[in-house]
Amino acid sequence: MNYSISAESKVRDKGSIDIKKTKFHFGTAAGHADTHASPAELFLAAIAACLLKNVERFSKLMRFEYSHAKVTVVAERSVKPPRMDNVHYELAIYSKDTKLNKDLLKKNIERFGTIYNTVQRSSNIDGTISLYSNFSIPN
Repeated sequence: MNYSISAESKVRDKGSIDIKKTKFHFGTAAGHADTHASPAELFLAAIAACLLKNVERFSKLMRFEYSHAKVTVVAERSVKPPRMDNVHYELAIYSKDTKLNKDLLKKNIERFGTIYNTVQRSSNIDGTISLYSNFSIPN
């Protein structure tokens, strides 16, 4: 499989990324820190998307049902050399399915997640999976 995107930016303006039929804007200038995603946040978003895509993928392979999933990803930025490190995710899955094996799901996500494995080669990454019934959805 091969992947391709295109991106551009203008001087003292935001940048944009075109992926298929979707356009994402991101900050390139100092004044965008509060309004547009930074490259570091886009990196974390890629990890989140990988995790959520694999929940969907493994729900079919492991034969469990869920209504939705939510993930939070945090990381520390090291200064020298500048890089993202100590990435941690908290994945919440909302399901009434009693046969959902969260330990096996976590193992599969971490073994077969393309972005997860790419990050793992260069950074510390770990996480937790929590299960919630559809009636106890936290904010």
